[in-house]
Amino acid sequence: MSQDEHLAHGVGGAGAGAGAGEDTVMKGWFSEVSDEMWPGQALSLKMNEVLFKGKSDFQDVMVFDSANYGKVLVLDGVIQATERDEFSYQEMIAHLPLCALRYPAKKVLVVGGGDGGVLREITRHASVEHLDIAELDAMVVDVSKRFFPGMSCGFDDPRVHLHITDGIKWVDDAPESTYDAIIVDSSDPVGPASVLFEKPFFEKIHKALKPGGVVCTQGECVWLHVDLIKDVLEMCKGIFAGGSVYYGFTTIPTYPSGQIGFVLCSKPDEEGKTVDFTKPHRPPPMAPEGSSLKPLRYYNAAVHSAAFCLPEFARAAVEPHVVPGTGF
Repeated sequence: MSQDEHLAHGVGGAGAGAGAGEDTVMKGWFSEVSDEMWPGQALSLKMNEVLFKGKSDFQDVMVFDSANYGKVLVLDGVIQATERDEFSYQEMIAHLPLCALRYPAKKVLVVGGGDGGVLREITRHASVEHLDIAELDAMVVDVSKRFFPGMSCGFDDPRVHLHITDGIKWVDDAPESTYDAIIVDSSDPVGPASVLFEKPFFEKIHKALKPGGVVCTQGECVWLHVDLIKDVLEMCKGIFAGGSVYYGFTTIPTYPSGQIGFVLCSKPDEEGKTVDFTKPHRPPPMAPEGSSLKPLRYYNAAVHSAAFCLPEFARAAVEPHVVPGTGF
């Protein structure tokens, strides 16, 4: 069946729903159901029209136009991005690590991120000379270019090099000390993305980073996944021995419980210094001259530091697993 044959001119059908064996589309509403990742709760958005439904080699892909959040990208029944609020996630996962680095990043890798939003944000950094993206699913890239030009514009920058490949293999094949920063824009740890939360992948990332390099990965929600967050941080403490390990977060209405976090780690540089992610080391990036990019809408220096101020229940759970950086 061709992509065009998957187009639907009205509300209907059923999404897979990660871990849910029931319809996620009912009476004109999409409900994000996952008995595995957020049992007993679901976010629902009113749908105007289903624009695309397809099945790639890896996952179900859907795009619909919503009543209040613009177009919505859904993978395996889970919301990945909406036009209304995607910027809060994309800006933070990119600028928290890149603005905290001691020296401006020149070579950066994105694992996942096939919608192009993280690329869009990284291209604001004039220092970046080469930007690789390793995305497993070509359908995500194609659908994003078709329906989400505000995000997929990230692919248009000449510094971007797209590789449709297994991100783990790409990182494993990278020569030692290749990248200044690696950003892992993964979906939740179920299905194809589960391996992106496991020790072997982080060990490969550590090898691929230069001295002083940083990684920032999607780190789940303190309201739902504190035990998972603690496990990932503790794992990173062992892998990034002598480095720094942090957990920060952003708010975003259409992610479960309205919050999503980031795990950030740094390797020590040649002087033994490590990144203190709570303090931006440079101002927010400006769009390149002549760029059509909109100004930043979420990230600023104050929000950067505030991202690491956790509510008490989360601080008490996370802090024992954090390794502060020395700063510069």
